[in-house]
Amino acid sequence: MSAPLDKYTIPQALGTAATRRFHVMAKPAGSACNLDCTYCFYLSKRDLPDGPGGGHMDDSLLERFIREYIDGVTGDEVVFSWQGGEPTLRGLDFFEKVVAYQAKHAKPGQRIENDLQTNGTLLDENWARFLRDHRFLVGLSVDGPREIHDRLRVDKQGKPSFDKVMAAADLLHRYKVPFNTLTCVHRFNARRPLDIYRFLRREMRSTYMQFIPIVQIQGFETTAPQAWDESRLPIVGTPESRPGHPDSVVTDWSVDPEDYGYFLCKVWDEWLNRDVGKVLVNFCETLVAQHLGMPSQLCTFSEQCGKGVAIEHDGSVYACDHYVYPEHRRGTLQAQGLGSMVFDPAQVRFGYAKSETLPKYCRECEFLTDCWGECPKNRLVRAPDGEVGLNYLCPGLKRFFAHAVPEAERIARRLERGASAVPGQASSDPDQRPGNGAAHRP
Repeated sequence: MSAPLDKYTIPQALGTAATRRFHVMAKPAGSACNLDCTYCFYLSKRDLPDGPGGGHMDDSLLERFIREYIDGVTGDEVVFSWQGGEPTLRGLDFFEKVVAYQAKHAKPGQRIENDLQTNGTLLDENWARFLRDHRFLVGLSVDGPREIHDRLRVDKQGKPSFDKVMAAADLLHRYKVPFNTLTCVHRFNARRPLDIYRFLRREMRSTYMQFIPIVQIQGFETTAPQAWDESRLPIVGTPESRPGHPDSVVTDWSVDPEDYGYFLCKVWDEWLNRDVGKVLVNFCETLVAQHLGMPSQLCTFSEQCGKGVAIEHDGSVYACDHYVYPEHRRGTLQAQGLGSMVFDPAQVRFGYAKSETLPKYCRECEFLTDCWGECPKNRLVRAPDGEVGLNYLCPGLKRFFAHAVPEAERIARRLERGASAVPGQASSDPDQRPGNGAAHRP
């Protein structure tokens, strides 16, 4: 007798009758990279016991992945995201095969899109022409002006990478390749939000900015999130819950929670005062979108997650690219279908756990529906009452939401009335409204 259906097993039981939308982040070069950034969480995957190891995705696996991904998603658009490590190490010929296989297996009327996240150091004119001709959206990693960027983003010889990144940005502009900037916020740049934001806007000419906080527990290289020794997790606000302390729970370069809140507030104010409708900032846009009743554009601020899996070079599929650990491997493309792994009950439970495992401190928070506990990988401190599962960034996030939510609510109400996002701004072109980021896929 089969087990009764529940919310964890229904998605798989429905099979192809259900509307299936999911996203796959592909790692064609695995964790290989030509840089040696201090804070990189992925370089260590090569040496992870029972992990994906090193290597490159071969052509037969590539075609199988593309075919199954296209077949598994219902709807008129499939977005392929190519990340790493450094995906351009796989070579331009590999990506020429990518677009050929996509054309071969695309369904009638289906739109295929590609994102490429890169450090930019290997891009040349041949790459630029290819990216332009095949409508790739590029994510370019840059942490700010030279002295900020080169502190932690260096190559294997310890040499700076800033000049190569700037050359890549110029190349992409020259060939009219659309690109986003991806900036890591860490302990050593979080107190310089306006220097970073204005550099991205003026020097990089970025019109879509993504900011991600660096939060890494000590021992992250081999220990999966939630597999930590809970006895060593500190209470929020204690010295051990912040970087720089000898017994800190996090690495020395992890962003300080209070500094992260300061960073978010300052960028929000700059965006609000100068750039609404001109520059899309991931956390600003999604906050306004949520107050318009739209789903979060960021998985970190969604009620559930689990619809974005990672596939490694060897065909192994993991719950998320931040959960590439043996206990979160869902299977392999060679042994199971891609769709069956995405909608496996274990993966569905993983997604629901984002909200179902929140501590009481979160469930009673006035900003619950803005935050939803942020990313589960960052829940490595205790609430004031000692309950485990509180997000390390909580103090900074609460500071930001207290600062920004009232104005986000005012913007949302103005947009609902058909007015501009801010008083005195001309037009309310829907393509310029906060929350409409479809052309700038994060």
